[in-house]
Amino acid sequence: MLLKNVRLSFPSLFVATSFSADQAKKFGATFIIEKETAEHKKMLAEIERVATEKWGPKAMGTLQELSANNKVALRDGAAKASMDGFGGDVVFFNASSQKRPGVYDRDQTPLTAEDGRPYAGCRVNAMVEVWAQDNQFGKRINVELRGVQFAADDEPFGGGGAPASADEFPKLEESDSDIPFTVDKEPEAATGTWMD
Repeated sequence: MLLKNVRLSFPSLFVATSFSADQAKKFGATFIIEKETAEHKKMLAEIERVATEKWGPKAMGTLQELSANNKVALRDGAAKASMDGFGGDVVFFNASSQKRPGVYDRDQTPLTAEDGRPYAGCRVNAMVEVWAQDNQFGKRINVELRGVQFAADDEPFGGGGAPASADEFPKLEESDSDIPFTVDKEPEAATGTWMD
């Protein structure tokens, strides 16, 4: 399923990570969707379709129970209201994969970590697969990440974002490198530190 123009958060697209040493490393990201948009409705419909396929007539009751226990991937943004990009006007979901997802630019060319995008806060198109888990580890609705396409710049989360471009720096002349570096005196000792 393709979700268009959603915001990217906590990306781990180029290097697999884990939250603890005993967890398997995975690629993944969090995707933020504005409520009541076409993409929000598309995600809700896909979750219901997958649940119905898995649990038949009991699907809606199972979904309500799973949702009450935070076992449905799609969650209300109010749960993380203190974080950049989250709040009561959005929903979000985490998606992960053991395989590295495809990461592409607007023109479909592959991107690398060195390109500086996609970054936390930008807009992306996300290719994901919703699936229902029902095994010895319990019941859940999960999302697998298949790929991400950078769609547009937006306010970076956490003050990060794309690396500085060459245009952001002044053009230095050869004579600028001849300026000697001198120290007039020792720096004054601080009267206190943040550790006090």
